[in-house]
Amino acid sequence: MTSRGPGKRVRKAPAERRNEIVTSAARIGLTEGLECVTLRRVADELGVQSGLVGHYFPAADKLVAEAFTSATMAELDSLLPEGPPEGSPDGPAGTGDGTPLRTLRRFFTLISSADFDNVSRLWLNARHLSRYRPVLHEHVVDQELLWCRRIERLITAGVEARDFRCDDPWAAAVRILVVIDGTSAYINTSADRRAAPIADMVRTFAEAELGLAAGALKTS
Repeated sequence: MTSRGPGKRVRKAPAERRNEIVTSAARIGLTEGLECVTLRRVADELGVQSGLVGHYFPAADKLVAEAFTSATMAELDSLLPEGPPEGSPDGPAGTGDGTPLRTLRRFFTLISSADFDNVSRLWLNARHLSRYRPVLHEHVVDQELLWCRRIERLITAGVEARDFRCDDPWAAAVRILVVIDGTSAYINTSADRRAAPIADMVRTFAEAELGLAAGALKTS
């Protein structure tokens, strides 16, 4: 927790200050849970008065919702960037050869690593809280649709490149995301017993959905 000392207060542009607040809230949500995202907690983290945070977010529920979206968008953009395919002439340099097949291989490798655990916990946390928080519910639904669209776009590109065989990329994207969420539902319990049986479950399901041979989406 950051101490608020008597040092000179730094005045920041409204957009910069607001982004700083959301970023801090997202970090707290990822590491401690969305229940810990309060005006006072974020203010302590930033070393400012809680009234300053309240100026930008009079309702804490709005801050919680934006913290969730900020964290999950950052993860989505790192897993499946928007825009040109990875490694294409117009895409991010050094991230692969840009084929849908290799992009999906990278995607499934990353989501199966321990680095993805905090995001899995955040989704589980948000879905529970969204039953009681309408603003958060809207953000959860929007993010679900966005994740599905990113996966759908990649599958469609793979079908056009004849890497995948799939009659309905949207339906396949939804089913793949459901399996990801289903396996992530156990992230807080029985880690030692669940790991081996479901380690490759999402990847092997996606291979079947996309008409690929077993192991085609496995990183060599």
